[in-house]
Amino acid sequence: MTTLTVRIDEKIKAKANKAFEKLGLDMSGAIKIFLNQVIKEDGLPFTPTNNDAVIKARWDKQVAEAKKRPGFKTAHEALKDLL
Repeated sequence: MTTLTVRIDEKIKAKANKAFEKLGLDMSGAIKIFLNQVIKEDGLPFTPTNNDAVIKARWDKQVAEAKKRPGFKTAHEALKDLL
């Protein structure tokens, strides 16, 4: 095991911690997930952009794909579909 030290603005760290807490994660766990995804995808697990049109297009694509998936009334139905 090793230690990773990162310099980050306090406000960014606080906002990220708040988001991670909502997911039941701490900073260390979130960074571990991120790094494992980098390894799995052999690169960043997302494509950084500040282009609103690109962001909207990605969102629209994800929504369209989600609408194609079957809906489930119970968790049991969802698990049955997975298995």
